[in-house]
Amino acid sequence: MKKRSVVIAGHRTSVSLENAFWSALKVLAAQRALTVNQLVTEIDRQRDGNLSSAIRVYVLLSMRVADDDLTIDASLTAKPLQ
Repeated sequence: MKKRSVVIAGHRTSVSLENAFWSALKVLAAQRALTVNQLVTEIDRQRDGNLSSAIRVYVLLSMRVADDDLTIDASLTAKPLQ
């Protein structure tokens, strides 16, 4: 578990995630030409609960999307591509 600081809408906050999730988040941000802070800000805008959990869900859904031709909607739910 690694705690890191991120900036969301100009405010610094700490997020604890396993190293594998940090690594995957960095890859996903790079694939979208975003910084990790920018991607976390997008995830933060869409979440209902805990930020760390929302990031984990986003990473897992993103991996599923890559494998199954799905897309992620605004509620962080995987949906079939249309």
